[in-house]
Amino acid sequence: MAGGLKLFDAEYRFACIVWENEPVPSGRLAELCLEKLGWKRTTVYTVLRKLVGRGILKHEHTMVTAIAKKEDVQGYESAAVVDRAFGGSLPSFVSAFLKTKKLTPEEAAEMQRLIDAYTETPDGTAPRGGVEG
Repeated sequence: MAGGLKLFDAEYRFACIVWENEPVPSGRLAELCLEKLGWKRTTVYTVLRKLVGRGILKHEHTMVTAIAKKEDVQGYESAAVVDRAFGGSLPSFVSAFLKTKKLTPEEAAEMQRLIDAYTETPDGTAPRGGVEG
């Protein structure tokens, strides 16, 4: 399903509405999309049908829920950006990011906690501790 986690911008905004409101009746989803995206009902159902077909969402008995988790889609997109724009180099990505945004002390501490939690052990095994994103 990894390749199926790629969402275009409009699809991502649509999926965010589902993630924020699920389970959501499809009629209510159409109302929310009109309010937040300015989409007509036909557009909502077209995009819904596409995302159901790609295994991102489920639409059963007029109820819409997500199959793919928001965090998984974000992880896929993040890895794709690092691969495409930075040759897969996470340090290059972080360096470029930090040239335009400074971290607060709290953000720096959180980044260090994440680095510590996801750093391989000296024997090459999995990260030392799990961290909920």
